Amino acid sequence: MAEASDAIYMLEAKARNEMTDQEVLAKRDAAVQWCRHATQHTLANGGKPWRYLLIPHDAIAENMTLKGLASKYEVTTS
Repeated sequence: MAEASDAIYMLEAKARNEMTDQEVLAKRDAAVQWCRHATQHTLANGGKPWRYLLIPHDAIAENMTLKGLASKYEVTTS
């Protein structure tokens, strides 16, 4: 989890060769649904939206920002 000024991010890193694994995809779908429900609750109570990112392990580097990772790896539908 990471909280920014505009959102709360659920971040999940996986080995690149596991990104299409059925179990990973099922967990991704559950996380997206969870973030939708959490967003509905938090927005109704003055909070921030939740966003889910599924990130290949080799995309994580010291020079990456949360905003940069979100722009490439946010999962909005499943």
